Amino acid sequence: MTNLVPIGRALISVSDKSGLLDLARALHAQGVELISTGGTSGMLRTAGLPVRDVSDVTGFPEMMDGRVKTLHPAVHGGLLALRDDDEHLVAMAAHGIEPIDLLIVNLYPFEETVAKGADHATCIENIDIGGPAMIRAASKNHKFVAVVTDPTDYAGLLDQMKAHHGATTLAFRQKLALTAYSRTAAYDTAVSTWLAGEIKEPAPRYRSFAGKLAQTLRYGENPHQKAAFYTDGSRREGVATARQWQGKELSYNNINDTDAAFELVAEFTQGPACAIIKHANPCGVGQAGSLKDAYLRAYHCDQTSAFGGIVALNQPLDAETAEEIVKIFTEVVIAPGASDEAKAIFAAKKNLRLLTTAALPDPKTGNLAFRQVAGGFLVQDSDVDSITAADLKVVTKRAPTPAELADLLFAWKVAKHVKSNAIVYVKDGATVGVGAGQMSRVDSTRIAARKAEDMAEALGLPGPLTKGSVVASDAFFPFPDGLLTAAEAGATAVIQPGGSMNDPAVIEAADAAGLAMVFTGQRHFRH
Repeated sequence: MTNLVPIGRALISVSDKSGLLDLARALHAQGVELISTGGTSGMLRTAGLPVRDVSDVTGFPEMMDGRVKTLHPAVHGGLLALRDDDEHLVAMAAHGIEPIDLLIVNLYPFEETVAKGADHATCIENIDIGGPAMIRAASKNHKFVAVVTDPTDYAGLLDQMKAHHGATTLAFRQKLALTAYSRTAAYDTAVSTWLAGEIKEPAPRYRSFAGKLAQTLRYGENPHQKAAFYTDGSRREGVATARQWQGKELSYNNINDTDAAFELVAEFTQGPACAIIKHANPCGVGQAGSLKDAYLRAYHCDQTSAFGGIVALNQPLDAETAEEIVKIFTEVVIAPGASDEAKAIFAAKKNLRLLTTAALPDPKTGNLAFRQVAGGFLVQDSDVDSITAADLKVVTKRAPTPAELADLLFAWKVAKHVKSNAIVYVKDGATVGVGAGQMSRVDSTRIAARKAEDMAEALGLPGPLTKGSVVASDAFFPFPDGLLTAAEAGATAVIQPGGSMNDPAVIEAADAAGLAMVFTGQRHFRH
């Protein structure tokens, strides 16, 4: 096979030394000459392996606290030389450059350093220069050079060499080069994103996003779409950091909906809370004195939609709550922990996925949100702003009562997580009607009220659940009709951003209906 290239010399320089000694011993056993740098060289030598220091190859010592050690023609010429080009071979001979057939490099842990909250100087020193330069050189010359950037590829490398008598195939080297270029691209993305944050640059001239493959998914939103799940290294608590205890692997839609549910329930920090999500929209949110009661309050908002939904809890799952959840089919439950008793209860439901995290995500901090459009993508900050009672402006003759005010703030938190146009009815710390994603705000208001009527009938309760409730609108009411529809459903107080040209007419209608209304001065579109 003409694409086979035997490995005679390897340069090894790694930050992550996991699996290194086994790899180096295997390479040495196959007669591969080992060249290495700094701590890697010391580790190999201590293990009794023969190794040449890179300074012996370059003729220069490591200098400037290790900033300069591999940036030398003897290294890059050995990586970049075309072995079938006579001029390259002549240049190598003239300058004493030896070919390097295998590069094993992984980079300084920049992403991990930033994630730990290190200071500016420490982050700077963890920006790798020589590593990416060598990786790019070796990857460009993958016709002749194999480049390994991840310890997970060590076994595959050794399998290749065993199968081909110490050589690698072009197809294998191409795959390694793809991984290598993807790694340097992700690394540079991490550095540029960090620096943009350091200097508070909201719109850098170039913007890139990167991730590490966490899971190849069965399919995307629909079976004919291919999909995968990548993590971005931010370590934000949620589906990316969660441990799955049981159930089949998560689907694209499971991951999307679980993220939406956990981000919503994290808004509630005062007492047990539960959010139930279906198709990225809340079908019920409840808060109570116990986790079980919080779940039941959320469930009773829309029992029909809760079937096959995602349940998120803001406290560790207990047995009492687990007993209630397993009474209906649920796709995923995510919580910051779970008791052994709760896990045992779930174990009887093999299709129920249980995810636990170390903590809740911080609703006051977020990442950049981006969305692809034809020819580009949109980028914005995550919607992390929150409203307190002090931020509200009472615009009607009647101010909300303390109980109404508490429910208004609850409804506003939920509305932020409902697809616009969003209408949310809340009563006594629980949603009683949610209208999501309608083109008309009036329709969202009517749909939410109608769902509340249906649930009242299902529960055998007199009158609509919205009677005596409050209502939140994610954006202003452009006309009084939507507000009056909410009043007809039984709402007594309203929270909305305000800012419409027709605010005076809407306020007048609220006063005429005896409603209390507050403006937030902030909207929460979610498209």
